[in-house]
Amino acid sequence: MVDHVYDCIVVGAGPGGLQAAIYLARYNRDVLVLDRSGGRTWHARHIENVLTHRDISGAEIIERGMEQARSFGVHIVQTRVTSIKKEELFTVSATEGEFLSRQVIAASGVTDIIPAIENVLPFLGAGYFTCIDCDGYKTTNKKLVVMGDRLESVSIALAMGRMYTRDITYLPYRYELPETARSVLEEAGIRSVAAEPNRIIGTDAIEALELTNGERIDCEAIMASFGVILNDEYLAGLSLKKDAERFKYVVSRTFESSTAGLYIVGPLNTGQDQVVIAAGEGAVAAMDINKKLLDRDNEAAVMTGAA
Repeated sequence: MVDHVYDCIVVGAGPGGLQAAIYLARYNRDVLVLDRSGGRTWHARHIENVLTHRDISGAEIIERGMEQARSFGVHIVQTRVTSIKKEELFTVSATEGEFLSRQVIAASGVTDIIPAIENVLPFLGAGYFTCIDCDGYKTTNKKLVVMGDRLESVSIALAMGRMYTRDITYLPYRYELPETARSVLEEAGIRSVAAEPNRIIGTDAIEALELTNGERIDCEAIMASFGVILNDEYLAGLSLKKDAERFKYVVSRTFESSTAGLYIVGPLNTGQDQVVIAAGEGAVAAMDINKKLLDRDNEAAVMTGAA
């Protein structure tokens, strides 16, 4: 029987989850972080847009964050959360058992969809990129291939041309590029190639992209847009409000979901997906959670006449 009740359980030890845990622990709250490890930030090799860090890896951010959280008394357990139920308290089920909590923060992030291209994994975050805001700068003045499986990726190619490099080839991946879009790309000086990528050529750096038709496109970087998968399967049992596409979760200005007491920070919600933004969301959520716990405890004390 589970009898220990945490003030807050955080699902996911990414920037948002760890920042929230640190804030809550500094309020002397009893905090548990459940993390299945290997998240998106962990695989980022070079993060250059975090204040005071010219270049830091995602793994280092997570390792330092865990160490900092533990220094304030946060408990961190490596496990996979399978479900969350809410009655008076939250019951968080995981492969390591069940845990009870007064509040919960979902900060489990997303997973990038990677197409079936040979030799892509060695270049993740090191030439093969999936985020303009994170890594667009690294393509400055380089030979670039932009690819995607939907029309929205055309806008990415146009944006890359305006901000970073004029040497761009666009590949529509397994969809037919409309003639109007092809014309817009041509006017912007972007060549489009209607052939499927087969293999990235290169050892220490990307040298070219080989296509299934045998053509080779010389390039130094790839910006890919294939979407993400939400790491949210454990939320399926809750009736949570989502956006118009029924994809991401709608939250309040303090990142509380439509289920009272459950907060959602990071790329699971409809905000922007960045390390610094997720961390800021975690801090805001933690401050709101602490305030609500104080209000609830104060109200209970008044009702019972306790000091």
